[in-house]
Amino acid sequence: MNLPASLKYSKEHEWVRVEGDVAYIGITEHAQKELGDIVYVDIDTVDKEVSQNDVFGTVEAVKTVSDLFSPLSGTVLEVNDKLDGSPELVNSDPYGDGWIIKLSISDASELEGLLTSETYGELVGA
Repeated sequence: MNLPASLKYSKEHEWVRVEGDVAYIGITEHAQKELGDIVYVDIDTVDKEVSQNDVFGTVEAVKTVSDLFSPLSGTVLEVNDKLDGSPELVNSDPYGDGWIIKLSISDASELEGLLTSETYGELVGA
């Protein structure tokens, strides 16, 4: 299983890539495999403050809809517009073009509570 060491992970299967005071957030390779083919990504929190562990949107797969939980507190700056026409990018490139939102980090200390790739891998049995 692909778990880039440069990322942080949540127990709810989101990943975080930090660039300055902005976090890119998506779902892990494990999560997208469990969900199956992603057909729609619904994010209605742009320009809104979210707290750590709040739901910031949903992903819809062929057989299920799953909530997305914010691994950090902050303001949702942007939704990946590539997902509008190609939600399957979450499946094919979960850590690259399949990112879901950009978030302005309001409390960087929350990063310390996230999982490393090794710890997340143990959680999901990778």
